[in-house]
Amino acid sequence: MNKTQKLIYIALLVAQGVILGLVENLIPSPFAFAPGAKLGLANLITIVAIFTMPKKDSFSLIWMRLILTTLLGGTISTFLYSMSGSLLSYFGMLLVKSLGPKRVSIIGISATGGFLHNVGQLIVASWIAQSWTVMLYLPVMSFLGILAGSVIGIAGNYLLEHVRTLQRFQLDYENQKAHKRSGGYPK
Repeated sequence: MNKTQKLIYIALLVAQGVILGLVENLIPSPFAFAPGAKLGLANLITIVAIFTMPKKDSFSLIWMRLILTTLLGGTISTFLYSMSGSLLSYFGMLLVKSLGPKRVSIIGISATGGFLHNVGQLIVASWIAQSWTVMLYLPVMSFLGILAGSVIGIAGNYLLEHVRTLQRFQLDYENQKAHKRSGGYPK
């Protein structure tokens, strides 16, 4: 994949993530009993990025998505909540992914991300409220995060298995990793 293709791919994923995030903000929450809970559709793009591009590029994608979503319909507080949840989720998913595909599936990685996203947001809520009592909401949000993460993981698994373009980028990414491990230098 040349540099132009890579930039176009990143830009398309960022745009899709921003649109999914903005559309989700317009839809009433399916979890009416849990204020603030969402499905996290934009995290589908994070899953795709983790499996189809190098860490540096997927990390850049996360930041671009966060900044653009905030500029198009957010506030400083929504940025703080999104940033803390996204970063904790992202690094947690990378850590779990490093265990290997024989130990954990895409669905398990995504469920971890859903859980950690809510943990990150509740930590920021506790900091803003200057009270740890907000963390009493953690059991409910943990369950919903794991549930939503599993749904997003199923969708991500489907996309990675059935969309040829994603398969090509995933194969390209895996070949680059194997080439680096063998001591070769990328072209």
